[in-house]
Amino acid sequence: MRFAFFAATALLLAVAQPMGRQAAAASAERPNIVVIMTDDMGYSDLGCFGGEIATPNIDSLAGGGVRFREFYNCSRCCQTRASLLTGYYAQRVGMDEFGRTMDLTVPTVAERLQEAGYHTAMSGKWHLSELPDEPRGDKRLKWMDHQLQLDMPLADPKSLPTRRGFEQFYGIVWGVVNHFDPFSLCEGETPVEEVPEDYYSTDAITDYTEKYIREFAADDKPFFIYTAYTAPHWPIQAPPESIEKYQGKYADGWDALRAERFRRQVELGLFDEDTPLGPVINDGAPWRRLPAERRAYLAAKMAVHAAMIDRIDVGVGRIVDALRETGQLDNTIILVLSDNGASPEIPGGPGYDRYAETREGQPALREAKLQEGDNIRKLGSEESYAGIGSPWASAVNTPLRYWKMESYDGGCRTPLIVHWPRGLKGTPGRIVSDVGHVIDLAPTMLELAGVNDVESLKLDGTSLTPVLGGETIPGERTLFFAHYDGRGVRNGRWKASKLPRGEWELFDIEQDPGETTDISAQHPEQLKRLVRGMSTWRQTSTVRPVAPGEDATAAPATTLP
Repeated sequence: MRFAFFAATALLLAVAQPMGRQAAAASAERPNIVVIMTDDMGYSDLGCFGGEIATPNIDSLAGGGVRFREFYNCSRCCQTRASLLTGYYAQRVGMDEFGRTMDLTVPTVAERLQEAGYHTAMSGKWHLSELPDEPRGDKRLKWMDHQLQLDMPLADPKSLPTRRGFEQFYGIVWGVVNHFDPFSLCEGETPVEEVPEDYYSTDAITDYTEKYIREFAADDKPFFIYTAYTAPHWPIQAPPESIEKYQGKYADGWDALRAERFRRQVELGLFDEDTPLGPVINDGAPWRRLPAERRAYLAAKMAVHAAMIDRIDVGVGRIVDALRETGQLDNTIILVLSDNGASPEIPGGPGYDRYAETREGQPALREAKLQEGDNIRKLGSEESYAGIGSPWASAVNTPLRYWKMESYDGGCRTPLIVHWPRGLKGTPGRIVSDVGHVIDLAPTMLELAGVNDVESLKLDGTSLTPVLGGETIPGERTLFFAHYDGRGVRNGRWKASKLPRGEWELFDIEQDPGETTDISAQHPEQLKRLVRGMSTWRQTSTVRPVAPGEDATAAPATTLP
């Protein structure tokens, strides 16, 4: 039954699609789709992208699949998630500003796949619903600390995953959590008030993904599962046994880590050895000049970050095992990526979505307190509330510049791994330089699912099926990046980038992926062309929530003069 349906839809697609797309789409029955997204992971954190962190399961997916070297996201959590689930730039679905509710009139890929006969489920971080303004102050903190129960919704019920195409949902509605006892945790639309003593969010997200796979594999319908891990987003927290594996590993500091990772990236074939590698961006003292106690604390923070990614990889191994044991692995397309680059943030005081205490009333210690006395022993537990900071964020984004929130590639470039034994063509383990963006995932998934007339949806993304079929995406792409007042635009080899209060810079992004050398003086017309394109795109993109009945899919400008 499944094969007959796909054969028919593939025939319809063949009329309108180029030859490369036919080859990928018609190579198998409709695949299952599992999207695995990490939160604030560095570009070089995975072993298959140069990292020293133990990620054998993800590395194995890369070894049997395809790695995209030049794949982009939106540089911030909720914007990337909106683009992934709709195929539009975040600005076109009411997400130009951080922390809003995604436009309720624009169908998600889950809704479209559900209509096409797919099971759908999500496990993990939603972050596409605006937080309530009330309560505020101490009452809000006690609510988030699980010390006060309030009979009020976590967000507009119409905005929740179960109203946006997901049959089942387990995860957090808000954006920041205590990884050992998360607030805004729900199963379906029912808040989960208590968790087991040995709870850890990464493991629980994996548990539910496994559960969905085993349930859905019991019938003939294909399935789409979106697994959105909350790690390694701050507060950096991990089980002690995972942290122990990395104790002492980062004693040589961030400059040494950046150099080691780049060496491995060259060995892997990700970059040429003559690729310019800028310094770690550090607004403090160099590593060697820091007191021994400070170095020990900073190295311990990086060990927690590594432990969080290690634990994700263990989870990915369990997901792959569940697919294999249910006979689904060969025809499941697995995509692994991050929502933005590593975060430089050192979280401040509690409030908004940041908890103050544990459920039992133990204070969550911030940066200064964690370095007092023997408090360092609490680092990584739910009694700590820390981030890795800008030097480590810079190092784990090797060889890219800057980090989360910025429109330089350190903020908006992500690893992408695609694994699909039955459907991928070409050499397993290959690295491709086709330029892609998270807006491309929805059209790719819809095309592979046999959804008719995907092009009529006027999605901003373009299908990646030619690459999956062993070919390339034809033509030069133009991609736009906008977060707060930061800006970026890429067209072919040219990339223009600026900080929120900075000046535009121009780079040859193919030769200088780290954006180390501004060449705008040598190529002023190229910079002007890109900046004009950005201006036109901003004017023609929807940058506010779309009103009911308004055309939400009128395509903005995506080419340059």
